Amino acid sequence: MPFDLSEEFITAAEQALGAALPDDYKAAMRRSNGGEIESNADSWTIYPIADKSDRKRLARTSNHILVETEACREWSNFPEHALAIAGNCTGDQLVYLRNGPSFGSKVYAWSHETGGLDAVADSISELMSD
Repeated sequence: MPFDLSEEFITAAEQALGAALPDDYKAAMRRSNGGEIESNADSWTIYPIADKSDRKRLARTSNHILVETEACREWSNFPEHALAIAGNCTGDQLVYLRNGPSFGSKVYAWSHETGGLDAVADSISELMSD
């Protein structure tokens, strides 16, 4: 079960990324740092934001968005300004695209096979249920 998340870890992630995360994404991660969503008839595991508040939370967030995005960069067709926020266990990712000093709120599905991007939602809140 995902934990809630303190603002300090969201700020640390934004500083490491050098860009602001979408507000609705930050709000969702504050409530539940990780979890599952459904989109495009697929199940996606939401990557958490690193939480270093204690050993248990650190272990539960070891697959955080920075680590997962770095792993995706090994694919030659992963978009240069993308941030991986969820995966479907087959290599495909849900991503945000960076636009200047921030990431846009539109969520895209990236295909690891074709490198294609398809918009799946205008925001993460369309995909998440409370």
